[in-house]
Amino acid sequence: MEQNEQITAMPRIGDKAPEFKAVTTQGEINFPSDYKGKWVILFSHPADFTPVCTSEFMTFAKMEPEFNALNCQLVGLSVDGLYSHIAWLRTIKDKIEFKGMKNMEVTFPLIEDITMNVAKKYGMIQPGESSTKAVRAVFFIDPKGMIRAIIYYPLSLGRNFDELKRALIAMQTADTYSIATPADWRPGDDVIVPTAGSCGIAKERMESNDEMTCYDWFFCTKPLAIEKVLVK
Repeated sequence: MEQNEQITAMPRIGDKAPEFKAVTTQGEINFPSDYKGKWVILFSHPADFTPVCTSEFMTFAKMEPEFNALNCQLVGLSVDGLYSHIAWLRTIKDKIEFKGMKNMEVTFPLIEDITMNVAKKYGMIQPGESSTKAVRAVFFIDPKGMIRAIIYYPLSLGRNFDELKRALIAMQTADTYSIATPADWRPGDDVIVPTAGSCGIAKERMESNDEMTCYDWFFCTKPLAIEKVLVK
């Protein structure tokens, strides 16, 4: 390792989102302070004018109103320059059609990160994958500026956008109702009640006839209507 090589620890779930100022396609931003009180999905992509990234940006643009309705803002990043970003987004709007999507205008900010300062702060550069391109990282940041979830994809793999939305709704639901969500949970499915903290509570749960269903003392579920999950 060269002496001047800088090592930056990747942020982790539960950490405060690293702060930065950046130029974007929507003007300068101060992150995450500009988004206080909102959820943010901060995501990186390897390069402009690449097919997988193009399909992703079109999908993000199509779903942006859905994320906004969930009090969530989208912020993208790549290590390309601002003018490259602008030219690429214009090309997407004017020329590209994919899965019935066309004339897609990207209105959320796309960060210019030529120096890779932001990408390095967030561990988006994975040397085993590429030393000059950001992998497909996704950071879910809550209204208090805390990192709540992180998903990483290799350069070759496009993201599952249904999962990104599902994960956001699940975390918001967990915060609102102090519950957990089981495998493959979708809005309207039963949720998991926190594990009993004492023998007495565990016994009460097993004997209770209320809305909970307890399969054993540690595994209890209850219904949560989809209207309560998606109400805004």
